[in-house]
Amino acid sequence: MEVIIAEDQELATLVADAIERLLRSVPAPVLGLATGSSPLSVYDELTRRHEQNGLSFAEVRGFMLDEYVGLPASHPQCYRNVIDTEFASRVDFADDAVQGPDGTAADLVAASADYDRAIAEAGGIDLQILGIGTDGHIAFNEPGSSLASRTRVKSLANQTRIDNARFFDDEVDQVPQHCLTQGLGTIMEARHLMLIATGGQKAEAVHQMVEGPISSMWPATVLQMHPHATVLVDDAAASRLQLGDYYRQTYASKLDQQRL
Repeated sequence: MEVIIAEDQELATLVADAIERLLRSVPAPVLGLATGSSPLSVYDELTRRHEQNGLSFAEVRGFMLDEYVGLPASHPQCYRNVIDTEFASRVDFADDAVQGPDGTAADLVAASADYDRAIAEAGGIDLQILGIGTDGHIAFNEPGSSLASRTRVKSLANQTRIDNARFFDDEVDQVPQHCLTQGLGTIMEARHLMLIATGGQKAEAVHQMVEGPISSMWPATVLQMHPHATVLVDDAAASRLQLGDYYRQTYASKLDQQRL
């Protein structure tokens, strides 16, 4: 696991750089897209590169991490609408190139299996963007989730619903109680994981993810077992890291080597 501690805009630039390299070097690349506040600056930077530098997403497939169960397709907080507003509609994805789990399906178990199958048929995800919850969840894999889990129905923890109430006019009762989410096992099949975390409220989760024991109680700790995981955090989110100075030194040395 590589840990990079930098300012928020530099974090966005680093993720955008990795995505641009992928798009310019791999035919028909597949991106894993996350919602929430963490990737917004990345999407803004990619949109800028599309508009100013011609970075094209015309051959890219996109797969979302999760979706609420029961929200109508027209609801503004349906994640398919959120990702379209925040990113997909701002660049040149082909029609239907971005896909998410079907939270309105009559058979949610079958819809979950279909989603995993669709990812596999696309060749798997080349680069997956991730955020992390204050309780250590990634996607909607709440504490206690199996580290080998696949896309499935999950009940949202109370803390997650409280955290997400800001998107529902601060009314927790309006936040759905269930979701479809890629499982931790599904996420771990992506070839490169890039997780962004900013703000002091994420500090404990980041500490557990990077330096704590691997445990289903902190689902993001599963990233310790991935061969190519990059964790990008600002100073506030890094404030609980015991090896923070080492991570800064390692990243500075890497930059020095690149300049040679």
